[in-house]
Amino acid sequence: MTDNFYASSIQPCPGPVNRRGFLRMGLAGFASLSLPGILRLRAASPVQKKKDNTAVIMVWQPGGCSHIDTYDPKPTAPVEYRGPFNTIRTSVPGIDFTELLPMQAKIADKFTVLRSMRHGSPGHPAGTLRMLTGDTDIRDKTNPKYPDWMCVTNYLRSKQGPRDNPLPPYVGINFSSQRVGAAYLGDAYGPFTVSGDPNRPNFSVPNIGLSNASEVKQLDRRADLRAKLDTLERSFDQAGELEALDEFEAQALTLLTNPKAKDAFDLSKEDDKTRDRYGRNSWGQQLLMARRLVEAGVDVISTSLSGPLCGRVNNWDDHAVNHHVFDALRFRSQAYDQAVSALIEDIYDRGLDERVLVVVTGEFGRTPKVNYQPSTGEGNASAPAGTKQPGRDHWPRAFSNIWAGGGIETGRFIGASDKLGEDSIERICGAGDFLATIYHHLGIDSSNVFIEDFNGRPTPIIADQGKPIPELLG
Repeated sequence: MTDNFYASSIQPCPGPVNRRGFLRMGLAGFASLSLPGILRLRAASPVQKKKDNTAVIMVWQPGGCSHIDTYDPKPTAPVEYRGPFNTIRTSVPGIDFTELLPMQAKIADKFTVLRSMRHGSPGHPAGTLRMLTGDTDIRDKTNPKYPDWMCVTNYLRSKQGPRDNPLPPYVGINFSSQRVGAAYLGDAYGPFTVSGDPNRPNFSVPNIGLSNASEVKQLDRRADLRAKLDTLERSFDQAGELEALDEFEAQALTLLTNPKAKDAFDLSKEDDKTRDRYGRNSWGQQLLMARRLVEAGVDVISTSLSGPLCGRVNNWDDHAVNHHVFDALRFRSQAYDQAVSALIEDIYDRGLDERVLVVVTGEFGRTPKVNYQPSTGEGNASAPAGTKQPGRDHWPRAFSNIWAGGGIETGRFIGASDKLGEDSIERICGAGDFLATIYHHLGIDSSNVFIEDFNGRPTPIIADQGKPIPELLG
């Protein structure tokens, strides 16, 4: 059956609120910035020094991309493994991709392929938690036990003092991994969420850059009233909790009223040639927005390549019951290839390649051996219900991801899987190594940073400890 892991959820009504909660909603109603987690315990480890305003764009393939059909082809394997796609040469001698990625093949000198990822979590939730938090529990959980690396980065950088940038430090653009999040850090350290199709002519990001002067004045009066009423409570504020609340409300207010914030999200500021270069579709414009945001000073951006461009079930989960795996890969490959290659080229063309690291990955790969099952429904990349079609299932034992920017040496591949693509056999890297590498780029020593959990216990920021991958260090 089709996985419901990426299905949307409805948040329950929070119920009655007290006076302070009501006043807080006066701002939250405008800002849509989540504040309930602000009163979490602070970290037990020392503040990390920010590393040259470094930033990360993570491009997420929800459901898992077939490594054999993209970055790690096996042209000499039996047909039931290698699939129908021909291999093509890239701009780097000795590195071949499949024919689905001609644009990325031309710029392979600008990124590095890690072909030897491996972990032991076979389900979507567990695999996602493994890759983004380091959680080694192979069970599929509803809620994360540990915060993801994006929220941890947001949390640690918030301890370095107030931002002088009106933009939020962490933005999620259609990021659809609902099993990860801030966990015990609190929702205040989650992403500022952008949803919808940025390719639509009428697309806009709500709750930023109010242009109506009367609305701005009304908001200022509301904030001033809240501050005056809070005066009576401050004498009882032993833990500085209200000061922390003020910091996040100030960020929300700035986001609403500063024109720079609105401009950073406004894709109409880009010329038509640039927008065409990324692709006039939701994926292309998501990645263009990501580039605009890091250029404007956002530290972390996560964005999912999901939705209708994937095929019938809106993700990369190419079981035979969901998609005809090869039709699905053909269906999405042009938009994927164009958007990712444009982002990587743009990072280098605009001189962002030392500061900004781009990582493209999913939670795992797909089974090297193709299987056939009846389709559960007709749609893009899927035959009518009951029709037997080829598919590939979950496969965490060997998969690939790509890395660009970050000052790393590019134009090569790291590691290898065996001749059938079943197991990583050279330079094997785990989720802990993946996370430690990202943290290293951000100036965070993941082996020495601990944050107190709900019970006040210092907890490492990578549950599955790993080491930065030397070949991916700038």
